[in-house]
Amino acid sequence: MAAKKKAAKKVVKATIKTVVNDASVQGFLSKLPDAQQRADAVALERVFAAVTRQPARMWGSAIVGYGEYSYVGKSGRAGDFFLCGFSPRKGKFALYALGSFVRQTELLAQLGAHSIGGSCLYIKRLADVDPKVFKTLVERTYARAKALGPTMTNPRAD
Repeated sequence: MAAKKKAAKKVVKATIKTVVNDASVQGFLSKLPDAQQRADAVALERVFAAVTRQPARMWGSAIVGYGEYSYVGKSGRAGDFFLCGFSPRKGKFALYALGSFVRQTELLAQLGAHSIGGSCLYIKRLADVDPKVFKTLVERTYARAKALGPTMTNPRAD
């Protein structure tokens, strides 16, 4: 029996969709259709801006991010991403902080109604969480993200 030659697979790398852009954060937030979500998003922007002391920047079409780091994934693909941020989603907010929310078990126990999925913390409304605990959580996760350095290996990036 003749050995079959394996067809070489063509590797196509996906284009990263979540990149920083010049879209207006205030413009994005002002166009949120739900009044309560819009008010919560503006309040979240204030908390993140106060904690990070970084300007809010749009990443992709729907993420407000703060700070920036460079990463190299397992495949060698490199890119840039925000250190922390949030995205108003249908019926909830996704809050991002390099996966470090899960390391804050004592604060999460005091936070109020939330869920965790992957590296995101999800809340429905700001009124559902303790504002002081929330701010402390953002402060700790941002400090941890900054401590990791401006360039890091991020195996989840691929």
